[in-house]
Order: sequence, then structure tokens, then C-alpha cells
Amino acid sequence: MDYTGFKEQVFKLTRIDLNAYKERQMKRRIDTLITKNKYKGYDDYVLALKNDTALFEEFVNYLTINVSEFYRNPEQWEYLEKELYPYLIKQFGKSLKIWSAACSTGDEPYSLVMTLADFIPLNQIKIIATDIDKQVLEKARAGLYNKKSLLGLPRKYVDKYMTKIGENNYQVNDEVKSRVEFKQHNLLKDSYPTGCDMIVCRNVVIYFTDDAKNEIYKKFNDSLKKGGILFVGSTEQIVNYKNLNFESTKSFFYRKI
Repeated sequence: MDYTGFKEQVFKLTRIDLNAYKERQMKRRIDTLITKNKYKGYDDYVLALKNDTALFEEFVNYLTINVSEFYRNPEQWEYLEKELYPYLIKQFGKSLKIWSAACSTGDEPYSLVMTLADFIPLNQIKIIATDIDKQVLEKARAGLYNKKSLLGLPRKYVDKYMTKIGENNYQVNDEVKSRVEFKQHNLLKDSYPTGCDMIVCRNVVIYFTDDAKNEIYKKFNDSLKKGGILFVGSTEQIVNYKNLNFESTKSFFYRKI
């Protein structure tokens, strides 16, 4: 079996379309994983994936890119708090529908809850948080983080919404955890939420091909209400945003026209 055949088998097994990823980079990652697990090639590995649940979960986990931290790129969060939260509340009211797409281990949606609670009562906040990877969603629901993940988060949020566990870890308080609904979701295959006031999707789309990126951005636009905001990662400026029915409010922030 060659890599093309392997991609077809993976799609049948997982519904993950490897064609949407940059081929050289993804093939190298997968070849490394197969070698690490001591399989002879794609045929043997696919057979093992079909029969070994733990191996299957490891493979899906390996396909996803989990680089996450609280309050990543603080200057962007400060703009969100100073300019965009007041704008969104004025535009759409306090019952905001916010989607954290490809949320990884939950750092981002929890950051959204904590910062938004400065503007809206905590019990009125609801964040939809999705990721393709079941394992990172389990970690996200647990809400347990190493202190290194929290280095960028303003101290007031750590003190108010987190409990220190041992020397090096912190647990997100239940009052914050209860405001996030975690769901499994594949950006390339599944239907998108509708009527969103803001979508946050950062540092994930960079790994997709240009065609896949455009398709995702179009779907994000469809998901947003008119005037809604898309917040992307610091390496993901959308060059053709006008063609996708967005206007730029600031670098990495786009408003649906």
C-alpha cells in the first residue's frame, strides 16, 4: 500500500481527510509514528489500527496539532477585551454565542470565559468548544494545567478562577468549567454551528492547504451573524478576506460584512 492508499484507508476508518493537510509534513509525521510503533509499513499499521483501540486513539491524537496556552499573544486578548467585547455586547446583547473552534486542551475557551466574566455575569456565559481529538477534549474537560500553560494569563484570573494542585498544577474552578460545552467536531467534514456572534480559531488552519483554508473561512463566515467577529491565530492573517465577505478590524480580527 502506498501513501495514497493509506489516506483512503484512514478516511474510511476515521473520516479524517488527509488530503487537506500539507502532504510532505503529514507523511513525515505518520512515517515517524509507524516506525516508532515498529510496524513494517502502511498495510500492517492500518490492520493494527482496525484492531487496537488504544493505537487508533493514539493515531488520531497524533494527527492533531496541540500547541496551546492560556491568553496566548496577550496584546490580541487585550484588544479583544478593550474593543471587541464592548462592541459585541452593544451589537448582540449579553447572551453571546461564541464558538472556540479547534480548541485543543481547553486553554482558549477557559480564557474566553474568564475574560468575558469582566463584562457579563458568569452564569450568563456559554462557550461552545470543539476539537477533532477526543483525548484533548478529555483533558480540556478535566481542566487541570501545568503552571507553564498559565504564564501569560493575568494573575487576577489565576487567583479568582483556579485552584493550585500540588507544586506545579492548577485546576480550573467548576464555575468556569460549567460555562464551556465541549464537543467533538471535524472542521473539514462536520456541519458548523449557526448564528455565532464570534468564532475563535487560532493556530490550526495554518496546517491546511490553501483550498481547505478557504473552505473553512467561507463556512466560518456562514456561521457568523452579520457584524460577527472571527479571531484567528498570529500566523494566520487572511490575505483574501474581502473575497470571503469579511472586513479587517485589526490584524487577526475580521468582521462579517
